[in-house]
Amino acid sequence: MVRIIPMASSIRPSLSSFRFSGGVSTSRFGLSLSPLRLPSHLHFSHLTSTVPQTHFFGLKASKLLKTAGTRVGMPPVGNVVHASMATAQETALEWVKKDKRRMLHVVYRVGDLDRTIKFYTECLGMKLLRKRDIPEERYTNAFLGYGPEDSHFVIELTYNYGVDKYEIGTAFGHFGIAVEDVAKAVELIKAKGGKVTREPGPVKGGSTVIAFIEEPNGYKFELIERGPTPEPLCQVMLCVGDLDHSITFYEKAFGMELLRTRDNPEYKYTIAMMGYGPEDKNAVLELTYNYGVTEYDKGNGYAQIAIGTDDVYKTAEGIKLFGGKIMREPGPLPGINTKITACLDPDGWKTVFVDNIDFLKELE
Repeated sequence: MVRIIPMASSIRPSLSSFRFSGGVSTSRFGLSLSPLRLPSHLHFSHLTSTVPQTHFFGLKASKLLKTAGTRVGMPPVGNVVHASMATAQETALEWVKKDKRRMLHVVYRVGDLDRTIKFYTECLGMKLLRKRDIPEERYTNAFLGYGPEDSHFVIELTYNYGVDKYEIGTAFGHFGIAVEDVAKAVELIKAKGGKVTREPGPVKGGSTVIAFIEEPNGYKFELIERGPTPEPLCQVMLCVGDLDHSITFYEKAFGMELLRTRDNPEYKYTIAMMGYGPEDKNAVLELTYNYGVTEYDKGNGYAQIAIGTDDVYKTAEGIKLFGGKIMREPGPLPGINTKITACLDPDGWKTVFVDNIDFLKELE
């Protein structure tokens, strides 16, 4: 439920809203771990303040360097640093695989909250799980989905007073909803005045029946014909500029599994499904690479995904080790003590990790 406001505003500290400075999509920036390049003439005694400190995933690099220097003389600095980083990354990978992670919710901004809620509940069959208005901060949140937040992936809508439109951009793709009968769902949406942008039919290059609809704010939903599933809100599709790089990052830094890939040369795109379990039972991230396109306009509508973790401090350390950028250093939010950390992936997509126990406490 972590959220960002793109317009100048203050935000009450909470799991759904930690404070950001004014301006479009601004935030508190943390430092990322950058590759270490040292002159060959430096000795070990000069490195204690420049070598990355791996606090959670192995010995501190400075201690390793000191030990190596006293035992084997003065080996090349780069070899020792590389060994330290490799060891830390290996330890981080082991921990990430054991961490209990789940996609909690996706956050985005809308211009007409009541109209959006009406469409989601009447046309898409979602339930309004809760709603919170903060008049002193001039925003309202609404949480919708197909089941309780403690066990389902849900949507968090954000309405900022007086802002009736957002730019979605070209980088965000769509959300996915699994339905048993796509044609029937489309008929209902049309009857309610909804906009259908792709009629029901097999997916390009495949056999799965899909359709696309557009909700009142311009966000697209893909309806996917599938049998009964515990997680109907099943996909978030984002465009990336380097698919292989993104897959590696999400596997190592986020602990996701590459579920499948599909290349479609006829239409010049490749997709990769990433997640924490099978697609038919879990929400997944669909990364899309369009041939030759490396940069996109992200707009200011879509905000982020939130993921649960057992330890935000170790999560942040692991993200740094694998090249991610920390936007908010790990720690408790003022006033409620819910621990979070926020980061950017290689394409600048934001994710917030939330302590699992604190998340459940806040829901209570």
